[in-house]
Amino acid sequence: MSSEIERLREQIAGLDRDLVENLKRRFHLAARVGALKAEEGQPVVVREVEERVLRRAREAATLCGTSPEVMESIFAAIVRGSVERQYRDRLESGREGGARILVLGAGGAMGGWLCRFLGTVGHETAGVDPAWKDELPASGRYAELSDVPNLGSYDAVLVSVPLETTASVLDSLAEARVRAPVVEIASIKSHLREPLRRIRAGGAPAISLHPMFGPGKGIFEALPVVHAVIDDEAAERSAILDLMAHPYLDLVSLPFDHHDRLFAGSLSRSGLDPKEMERTASTTFSRQASTARSILEEDPDLYFAIQRLNPFRGEVYAALAAALEELTGAVENDDPAAFADFLSRAAKVLPPR
Repeated sequence: MSSEIERLREQIAGLDRDLVENLKRRFHLAARVGALKAEEGQPVVVREVEERVLRRAREAATLCGTSPEVMESIFAAIVRGSVERQYRDRLESGREGGARILVLGAGGAMGGWLCRFLGTVGHETAGVDPAWKDELPASGRYAELSDVPNLGSYDAVLVSVPLETTASVLDSLAEARVRAPVVEIASIKSHLREPLRRIRAGGAPAISLHPMFGPGKGIFEALPVVHAVIDDEAAERSAILDLMAHPYLDLVSLPFDHHDRLFAGSLSRSGLDPKEMERTASTTFSRQASTARSILEEDPDLYFAIQRLNPFRGEVYAALAAALEELTGAVENDDPAAFADFLSRAAKVLPPR
């Protein structure tokens, strides 16, 4: 390798160090802006300001000898870093003495995320998960609920277990006569009505939540969560806000009986206006809605012509109908293997990432 290449790479490394120092200064200034916004009750994210930053980045592309897309992606990452810093600082400033929370299913992806989140907002957590049964005993990690010493010492029990086992886990808590509030986060609610009733009959408050994100969600971001109201909306919301203690928790309350109809996809009959629907949208739904919107906003006459003039459209419609029949048949016949096989075959049709 020539000495000239080495010399140039050393210069690049020096510029990288300068960039890091400038980023440090920028994030420090962003933190100061965030503190002032907090004092004035302003939100962390201000879209107009972000757009100005990205517009300046795109305009600088020619000067830097690269594309507007590259410049925008660089500065979009910097903006995300500034937003994360402001969220982080607000969480730190608002942290007070926390509660003791027992997380059931703590060894899973979402359960692990909840443990980290609860620790971030100031709570102390312990976990229960059958996956730990072959591990050496460790403080705060238990394989079974019966292994937990002094179960009554916890301020809340959070249930983050697989959907198909949630009802039985809630029943086990009712049998254990747990007195602390029990919070479940299942994405389907109807089959939990009776287990939740039994918990409440035993004297423990019950709260039903549906986080509209998965375990890949950043802790220092806005957190949309649906609250399925079981009984007393005000009391339940107060308990949720104490538990989650996040400055940008976006909590949407709706009747318990309303939840599953909404998330079955009957959006036109949900009773929610588009803005509220957006607040309750999951990450997956948001991506699908974005794709659908891009098509629906285009020329309908063009799409009609494409459909009408394609002589093979009948094959497409027949294949779509057959696929829908196969998919619904697997569900109605309680055949998870057939459902998984259907999804696997569908995935193979898609191009690689």
